[in-house]
This record gives sequence, C-alpha cells and structure tokens, in this order.
Amino acid sequence: MANVRELKRRIKSIRNIAQVTRAMQMVATSKMRRAQEQALATRPYAAKAWQVLVHLAAQHGSRQGMHPLLSQRTPVRVIGLVLISADKGLCGAYNTNILRTAIHFIQSHEQPVRLITIGRRGRDFMARHGGQIIAEFSDLPSRPSVLDIAPIARTVIDDFLNGDFDEVYLAYTDFINTLSQKPTVRRLLPIMPGEIESRVMREYASDVGPVPSGGYIYEPDPQTILSAVLPRFTELQIYQALLESWASEHSARMVAMRNATENANALIGSLTLTFYRARQEAITREMIDIAGGAEALRQSM
Repeated sequence: MANVRELKRRIKSIRNIAQVTRAMQMVATSKMRRAQEQALATRPYAAKAWQVLVHLAAQHGSRQGMHPLLSQRTPVRVIGLVLISADKGLCGAYNTNILRTAIHFIQSHEQPVRLITIGRRGRDFMARHGGQIIAEFSDLPSRPSVLDIAPIARTVIDDFLNGDFDEVYLAYTDFINTLSQKPTVRRLLPIMPGEIESRVMREYASDVGPVPSGGYIYEPDPQTILSAVLPRFTELQIYQALLESWASEHSARMVAMRNATENANALIGSLTLTFYRARQEAITREMIDIAGGAEALRQSM
C-alpha cells in the first residue's frame, strides 16, 4: 500500500487537475451556448437561400450559358476536400471522428484528393500522414463572421474555376445536440440543385418544404442573378459548416471536461479512502511498536 505522504501528494495533484477541468468546462459551456445560438440562427437562412438557388437553376434558360460553378466535369481528375477541425484538443473524440471520416473519404477515391484545412489539428494530422495540403487556415475568431470566411471561399472557388479541382467536398461535424455530433462529408462544388441536395439542406431546418414550382419573372435574368448568387451561396455553405463544427466542438469539449471532472472527483474519493486506511494502518503500527517497547521495558526491570 502506498505511503501516506505519496497519497496526500497524489490527492492534491488530482484536486488541482479537477479545478482546471472544472474551469475549462465552464468556459466551454459559455462558448457552446453562443456557438449553438449562432448555428441555429443561421440554419433557416441557409435553407431558404438553397430554395431560391434551386428555383433559379430550374428556370427556363438558366442552363443555357451555364455558370461555371454549376458545370459538371468528366472525368474527375482531382478532388478537393475542405476539412474543418479544431485548433485545440481536449474535446473528446471530436477531432478523431472527423479525421477518421476524412481518411475514409480519401481512401475510397482513386483520384488524388487535395486538402484545404481549417484548424490546426486537421492540418497537423494530414501533414504527418502525407496529405496533399494546398492551403490552411487556423486561429479564426471565436465568433466568426462571413468576412472571416471570405478568404477560404475565395480560395475554393478560384481553385475550382481554374481547374485545380474538378469536384470539391466539405468535411465537417454536423451539430445535432449537445451530446450528439455527426461527422459529415458532402459535395460543395459543382453546385447541383436537385432532389438529393434538397434533402440534405432540409437537415438545416426541419420546416423546409418542397421547392415551389410556380413561375417567376426575374430581372435582369436568371443567369445574371446566378452569377451573383452562386459565389455567395458557396461562401454561405462553408460558413454554415464552420458554425456547425464549432458548436459541435464546444459541446464535445464541455462534455469531455465534465467527464474529466467527475472522474477526477471519483478518483479523489477512492484515494482519500485509501489514504485513511494507510494512515490508520500507520497509527496502529506505531501503537503496536509503543506497546511492544513498553512491554519490553517492563520485562527488563
């Protein structure tokens, strides 16, 4: 059994760790609430923007002189993957899950996959494992705006238009609730308005219904509007995915720090019981030694 001094040192050390994890849990809880509010607030806007885009792309003549962001290329030679991870750890399996999903995506395609990483964890992991990283973004503000996402969207769109990518996918963690987050990979470019993508966007808002089929008159024309809307919509998709990922990250970190605090407190309780037993054993041993010494002294007299 460990001695009393070592047990006291371990209890003190674990109690200090528990205080740190408790503080980190409170900070993560505060950030989680703000991130969740921001992600949930933008979901209806993202869904309605998708409805408008689908309707525009379905208008008569919109496919004539198709916008480059709508054009499909065959064969697909190079795939781009925008990987969103965290800058920091201590968030449970959040980073592991999205990285495992990204690796599975890369291995399931014969074409080379080039990466644009958002977050240091994804960048460092892919760099260690030979990933082709062409751009990386990290240390974004804790409450990002669309302006913070603009350089990322510009990089993705330019590489697609220049032919560096034939398809672009987005790997992020979809926020479901505080205890559940889902790693997701979905197509970003070319934008393909259709039934499948409409179902995907319904995940952003449960009240999204079918796209209205009535005719509308657009001024100046659908092509001009698409030229202005499509880059903005691509930016919006990246922005929404980033908000979903950060809400998931802070939720995972809050849960991980709460579990760490509970485990530390449980370990402190177990070590405290062991400490009392060790101290009682030491006291009993000393009393036996004193009694034995007194008996020996009595017999020698």
